[in-house]
Amino acid sequence: MMARTTDRQRALRIRRHGRVRKKVSGTPERPRLAVHRSNRHISAQLIDDVGGRTVAAASSVEPELRERLGSAGGGNVSGAEAVGRLLATRAKAVGVTAVVFDRGGFAYHGRVAKLADTARSEGLEF
Repeated sequence: MMARTTDRQRALRIRRHGRVRKKVSGTPERPRLAVHRSNRHISAQLIDDVGGRTVAAASSVEPELRERLGSAGGGNVSGAEAVGRLLATRAKAVGVTAVVFDRGGFAYHGRVAKLADTARSEGLEF
């Protein structure tokens, strides 16, 4: 019996993410900017892998962004842009200016790229 397409796609993404995670690790000075994308939302976190804690996070699920984004939620490029801007603001508030980017096995295209570009334009270095 063959696996469903979505199960296979998820398994392949997790394999890609594993390859990326072998090389990318966050430190207190330079945390990992991890991105997760679903069909309806996008979220990002700054993670200190050495200390095992999340330094800052932003998501299109948050009420603050849901009001602004409307019915489209984070499922489009403007949602990703808003999340990137909010994450960069929160990162600066806790004193983080440099990060390493972890695309989470997703292609660096569309919403993932827009989130990264917005965070970069708001002052995060990576």
